[in-house]
Amino acid sequence: MWAVGLVVVGPEAPLVAGLANDLVKAGIPTFGPSSEAAALEGSKDFMKRLCFKYGIPTAKYKTFTDATAAKQYIKEQGAPIVIKADGLAAGKGVVVAMTMEEAYDAVDSMMVQNVFGSAGTRVVVEEYLEGEEASFFAVVDGETALPLESAQDHKRVGDGDTGPNTGGMGAYSPAPILTEELKSLVMRSIILPTVKGMSAEGCKFVGVLYAGLMIEKKTGLPKLIEYNVRFGDPECQVLMVRLESDLAQVLLAACRGELSKVSLEWSPGSAMVVVMASRGYPGSYEKGSIVRNLEEAELVAPSVKIFHAGTSYDSYGNFIADGGRVLGVTAKGSDIEEARDRAYHAIETIDWPEGFFRRDIGWRALAQKQLASKQ
Repeated sequence: MWAVGLVVVGPEAPLVAGLANDLVKAGIPTFGPSSEAAALEGSKDFMKRLCFKYGIPTAKYKTFTDATAAKQYIKEQGAPIVIKADGLAAGKGVVVAMTMEEAYDAVDSMMVQNVFGSAGTRVVVEEYLEGEEASFFAVVDGETALPLESAQDHKRVGDGDTGPNTGGMGAYSPAPILTEELKSLVMRSIILPTVKGMSAEGCKFVGVLYAGLMIEKKTGLPKLIEYNVRFGDPECQVLMVRLESDLAQVLLAACRGELSKVSLEWSPGSAMVVVMASRGYPGSYEKGSIVRNLEEAELVAPSVKIFHAGTSYDSYGNFIADGGRVLGVTAKGSDIEEARDRAYHAIETIDWPEGFFRRDIGWRALAQKQLASKQ
């Protein structure tokens, strides 16, 4: 019999299905929300209604179960516009439509062709927000929240943020756009009202709130795009290599409702993760190619760490690619340049011809830094 002291639930599907409920019932300390609270990620409509009720800034929206009505609304609003499958779609159920045709196609693929199955029977159509995206994380114990460091990820598959959205091709921390001032505003206007709102609704949230934010261009203010109810990947990798506190202690405090008794220490400097993915991702890709030189790659510079996301072994004990996003090559540095150089140096050492990666991770932060040094 295992004596389980703490369970941390990683993926969203088991949370939405109620794994945390079952574990808590069995008396096992669990870091992760109940199925009722996981609806913040499991249903875009639930999240939007909570925002509306508790005055949390987010994009204007409407929810539809009928494709014709959705298209009529899109026609009235005009493009660009955003179409989202209401349910879980493995990070792929969002279309930022720049033309009306793209918007109509998105509605058809979700509601008529059922590309995302039951996740797309309801769609949320929302206004397009212009600005810069950032990710904000907070550990929550049901009543209080403790902010983590900031991070920013690159969702699109190609250099220069081009091509289709993926689960994330790389990330870095901290995100220069999230100043201390903005961080406290996000806590005040978004995170804490969510925690208090969920408690008032009778579904206390315990776990990590990962807020996808848009820092709006015209106002400079943060708006909530979406919630994930778990440590997002690949941002989690850069946060974990920078965290100097004992993570288990913090998560246990959250499970016990004692978050106010702990604090978090972070290493200075920056961290970056570059994702190596199978050619063809996020479309179809082949599995089974051999990935070599991983041990050597971790030795190219201090603080390089390679996280395995989609690997397994073949019968000879070689690492093989077994997923879309396969490796998270992560490095810390005194600044963003050093972290980037170390991460890409490690990638050059890895021998995997069937893989690909973006060569410009961190470009926004680097451009901002170069601008600041010229002024």
